[in-house]
Parts: sequence; structure tokens; C-alpha cells
Amino acid sequence: MTTASPDNADAVSTSRALPLVCAAAQILTPFLPMIGLGRTIGEQSNAVRTLVTPAGWAFAIWGALYTGALAFALYQALPSQRGNPLLARLRGPAAGAFFGNALWAAYTQVAGLGVPSVAIILFTLLCLLKSYRFLSAWPGGFTTGERWCVVLPLTALASWLTVASIVNIAATLRAHGVYFGGETPIIAAAVVVLGGGIAAAALIAGRGCPPYALVFFWALSAIWAAGGQRSALVAIAVVVAALLVMLGTITGLRHGGLAHWLGQRPLPLADDMRARARA
Repeated sequence: MTTASPDNADAVSTSRALPLVCAAAQILTPFLPMIGLGRTIGEQSNAVRTLVTPAGWAFAIWGALYTGALAFALYQALPSQRGNPLLARLRGPAAGAFFGNALWAAYTQVAGLGVPSVAIILFTLLCLLKSYRFLSAWPGGFTTGERWCVVLPLTALASWLTVASIVNIAATLRAHGVYFGGETPIIAAAVVVLGGGIAAAALIAGRGCPPYALVFFWALSAIWAAGGQRSALVAIAVVVAALLVMLGTITGLRHGGLAHWLGQRPLPLADDMRARARA
């Protein structure tokens, strides 16, 4: 019988603890203004608001996203998930994404939206897209716990960060003199359509992932409620982007996506025997 070396055991413990620490950090960091550090993210965002900035109510989704991130962090830390190969591949990218969210919030509240915040949010998005790509290619389906505590939170967060990256870039361009307001609605409309195209490509590559699609639709509805009410071009662009996302979702699901995301991975033999005994 072989035993794990102390160094290896320490590495495993660290890899399981890191998502927990980073998930907690991303929840706590937005409260920095309450202790006198910086301005709220909403205030900083409104200072460089553009036609592609979603309506304020859309950002309530962060409550669900934070809850999902914490659910993932707690789930992957369970003793029963120590040897889960799916989680072993996802812990690093997920921790990187949670850390990126915390760092972005801290920087933005202190310094505002700008080139550094774009770099941070793109790093965060890359971590999430790595997780999204891995989940899309994972063979054998997912257990119920994995579907609710891994697939749902990470793919939903990846979708929202796709939108947030585009919004952050637009705000930064405005801060540097490229205006996305009433004088340049065609640029804002082009950005919305581009975002829809990126999401459609991600959905086709990701087998039509339902959580990704639903969160993106949420973001588009919020852009329509804000910029779409100020510019007919932006409203049309939202419709076009929504159609692209719908097409990407349907195409991805038709290529085995539904079976992939809803497929149930068989329990390991020992777990299956225990389940039968309980029944």
C-alpha cells in the first residue's frame, strides 16, 4: 500500500483551501468603501457610463454569482471530493477567477475603470473560459452535485464576465476620449453585436451551455433597458445579439449538448453499493 507524501498532501490541502479564500475575498472586497477606501463600484461605473452599460438592476445578479462561487468553493473542499478528477482540474482556474474578481473590485473602487481594470478583468475571463472549455469537453456527464455546485456557478460567471469585459473596455475607451454616448450610437451598437457574436461562438464551442446562454440574455435585456431606450440602433443591436446567442445555443445543443450537460455520470462502485444499501 502506498501513502501520499507530506509534501503532496500539503499541496492538495492548499489547492482545496485556495478557492475558499479567494471566494471569500471576492465577496468582501466590494465593501471597502464602507471602511473609507475608495468609492463604490456603482459610482465609479456611472462616472464613465456608456450606451452598452446595463441597467443598474442587472448587477443584482452578483448576489447569485457570489453564492454560486461560494457553493463551488465549499463543495470542492469536502473530504468526499478530495480525489475528484474534475475538481482537480478546475480548482486552479476557479481560484484565479475569484482572485481576479476581488482584485478588480479593489482596484476599481480605489482608482476607477481604466486600462489596469481591463487587464484584470480579461485575466479573470481567461480563467473562467478555461474552466468553461474544460467543462464543455468533460466526458461522461456530471453528478447532481457537480451540476449544481460546479457547472452552474462557473459557466454563469463565465457568461457574466464576457459581458462585463466588453462593458469595461467600452467604459475605458470613453475615459480615454472615445465617447459611447448619444454621439456615437453606431459604435455602441457594433460593440453589442460583437458581444453577441462572441457569446454565440462560445455557445457553439461549449455545446450550447444553458447557464451561459441564460445569463447572457439577462445582460442583453439590461442593455436594452438602458442604452436601448436611448438609441434605436442599440435596441436593434440587442435584438441581433439575442438572435445570435439563440442560434449559438440551438446549434450547440443539437450537437450533443443537451445530453452532455444533463447526462448523469455513474457513481463509483463503492458509492453505488452504499446507495443501494440505503435504498
